[in-house]
Amino acid sequence: MNPEFRFFGSVEEMMEQFPLLKLLTPGLDQHSTTQMLREMIQSGYRMLGLFEGSTCLGLSGIWVATKLYSGKYLEIDNFVTHPDYRSKGIGKLLIEEIERIAQKEKCKVIMLDAYTVNTEAHRFYFREGFVVKGFHFIKTL
Repeated sequence: MNPEFRFFGSVEEMMEQFPLLKLLTPGLDQHSTTQMLREMIQSGYRMLGLFEGSTCLGLSGIWVATKLYSGKYLEIDNFVTHPDYRSKGIGKLLIEEIERIAQKEKCKVIMLDAYTVNTEAHRFYFREGFVVKGFHFIKTL
């Protein structure tokens, strides 16, 4: 396997990976996802994919911003590995590339949210050196 990293250049390229994104958030529909991605890109969202030929093995969205408690940070968002390629090191390769990007961007930390029920993801992030810092609260309006 000789995978390569690619940034998606447009919403249309991101939407080619809609089935992977839907694995994380099953309630997504194509129209609203397209609209949300357009808004997210305007706020600095980027999406990175790891490809073998034309097959996307895994992907992650990233944002770079600053918060008072952390300083400049890179946030991982929508991190997913294709089901056929799980437990093959794809996630680790993505995290390593994201760390390189964060260092290049002079970020102090990398942060992410993971659903509380996603214990498989928790184990992965712990193995990759992440720690639980707090709770992420939401209030649906």
